[in-house]
Amino acid sequence: MLKAGVLGAGHLGKIHLRLLNQSDKYELVGFYDADKTNAKKVEAEFGYTYFSTIEALIDAVDMVDIVTPTLSHNECALKAIAKRKHIFIEKPIAKTVEEAEEIRRLLAEHDLRGQVGHVERFNPAFIGVKDQIENPMFIEAHRLAEFNPRGTDVPVVLDLMIHDIDIILSVVNSKVKHVSASGVSVISDTPDIANARIEFENGCVANLTASRISLKNMRKTRFFQKDAYISVDFLEKKCEVVKMKDAPEIPGDFDMILQNAEGIKKQIYFDNPEISNNNAILDELETFANAINTNTKPIVTLHDGTEALRVATMIINQFLDNQ
Repeated sequence: MLKAGVLGAGHLGKIHLRLLNQSDKYELVGFYDADKTNAKKVEAEFGYTYFSTIEALIDAVDMVDIVTPTLSHNECALKAIAKRKHIFIEKPIAKTVEEAEEIRRLLAEHDLRGQVGHVERFNPAFIGVKDQIENPMFIEAHRLAEFNPRGTDVPVVLDLMIHDIDIILSVVNSKVKHVSASGVSVISDTPDIANARIEFENGCVANLTASRISLKNMRKTRFFQKDAYISVDFLEKKCEVVKMKDAPEIPGDFDMILQNAEGIKKQIYFDNPEISNNNAILDELETFANAINTNTKPIVTLHDGTEALRVATMIINQFLDNQ
């Protein structure tokens, strides 16, 4: 079993602590949190071992799970790498692309494994349909959340939209050609609602909307490709696949047939996969353990995390250009 330690015992950090503690792939050694009052409270309530310094925790483990605020990701990662430890680092990978690239470079130099916590890759609805997403040419994503003070230290793009950026980059096999975006600060000092249009070199266009001041929660993405429409509800963990094929010469009584202006007939049919319930955070942590133990590439690499941050930064820079 890999010895694991968690940096950060906030809302998400406590979830990581609980899951690492119950996993049969890790031995949870303990945690560090900069807020000593909170750390003592977590230690007393859950019985996890509190380390008084980051260095002491890092020395005691094989893998460091970084669940601190984004602004400290780089500092924590560099300390772990200096001690030759594998790192799991929550999204976004770092505050800047330059920091992310430094983390990647140093990790590679020391032949260590690293994974970024883009948890939606492990959402069962996405897992159920990802193999059917082939060369999408238009993608529409909506990620809306009710207001929560957590996460407002960064723009909504880094807080919420980056999930969808990563998903889109994982299925579009093309380089980003152009980004246009707009954002509005309503409650926070940084944009709380944003829309971005990402154009890829192969012609694919993705339209993303993210808000953290919505009256309801929504996390839906729709993929449009030749002869297919695929919808993924990341919140409800549901998916829908609608496909088209050439209509039979003699349609059945219940066949759904469409005919275009040229007289070409297509049959519409549904091909919805079964979805297996899972704990996405536990899965991402345990697949990372597998990558460490087998010396293989993690599912969400530091390169993936860096590219998602790169596109997010392009979007944020558009906000600044529009001011």
